[in-house]
Amino acid sequence: MSQYETGFILSPTLSEEETAQFIQQMAAIIPQKKGRMVKQDVWGKRKLAYVIKRFSEGQYVFFTYEGPGDVSVELERRFKQSDAVIRFLTVKRDLRIQARKKRRKIAEEAARAAAEAAAAETPAAPAAERPEEK
Repeated sequence: MSQYETGFILSPTLSEEETAQFIQQMAAIIPQKKGRMVKQDVWGKRKLAYVIKRFSEGQYVFFTYEGPGDVSVELERRFKQSDAVIRFLTVKRDLRIQARKKRRKIAEEAARAAAEAAAAETPAAPAAERPEEK
């Protein structure tokens, strides 16, 4: 299964109940299409970088999920049908890049720990003796 991240911006005119209901409806699509929700982030109302459909604010929501490609197709189809969605974007996450970053981070931590251990084992150099001033 592939991993996807879908971000969408909802109209700021929606009430909290309408927003929560819409997010719940969209999240329910993922298991219906044999996908699995990994993470759901609701950022809340934020200022937009530029005016979209006469709105200067929007409610940001992000889904990270695993599943076949038809999950994202269905989500996008529903976004297009809804007037509540200002913008949306789906990105397929490359798990190989994430694994590479994780391995690099582990290697950097191991090198840092080895350097700290080596620094702790070496005795401190004696302070340079100062000549007496007259």
